[in-house]
Amino acid sequence: MSKYSQGFEADTGKILNIVINSLYSDRDIFLRELLSNASDAIHKRKFLGQTDPAVLNTSEDSIRIDIDKKKKTIDITDTGIGLDKDELAETLGTIAKSGTSSFLEELSADDNTKDAAKTLIGQFGVGFYSAFMVADKVAVTSKKAGTKNTFVWESDGQNGFDISESEQLEDIGTSIKLFLRKEQALLRIEQAEKQKKFLQQLKLEKQIEKFRVREVKELEKLEKISLKE
Repeated sequence: MSKYSQGFEADTGKILNIVINSLYSDRDIFLRELLSNASDAIHKRKFLGQTDPAVLNTSEDSIRIDIDKKKKTIDITDTGIGLDKDELAETLGTIAKSGTSSFLEELSADDNTKDAAKTLIGQFGVGFYSAFMVADKVAVTSKKAGTKNTFVWESDGQNGFDISESEQLEDIGTSIKLFLRKEQALLRIEQAEKQKKFLQQLKLEKQIEKFRVREVKELEKLEKISLKE
């Protein structure tokens, strides 16, 4: 299995340093950003699926959080559009090329770096990198809709990244594995557990709502039949 390695671009390295070191008091931002990205990926697949049946998700859309307390890892998995090898390198290795310079300019012009970073982090699409505030390694496994191969992007947030083809057969979508920093593992796992319960509750509520809609439709059918009789 061949591995492709590449160093971060200069601006990417600068932004990573800012994100990791300047948001110390707001490290819980990472989960919100990663879940937001997962949601965006699902919406993108839905949108593209309207014109391309090969992209459409025939099963239920989902975002899942898996926690391994022993290994101190958190996995966030979605059934979104996914990324191929080139997109992993482009999207995760360069930080929104068109907005990188503007991000740095606006950040350097602001007296309060921490507040500026929090405001700009979503605006310029660098939210993924908040993962490195709580993890000393991040692995992204992704299979793009309409393609056959699965790729794994790995980085420690300092020395660039590696991309390799996965030998395992994966479903379409993306899974982000965070290898948590030892000093933060307990707190971040507690945080992820709360969010996991929320997602499970949300899924249950959606299932109940679907059941209610089905019941209403069945009742409407019965009413139409009784009126005809």
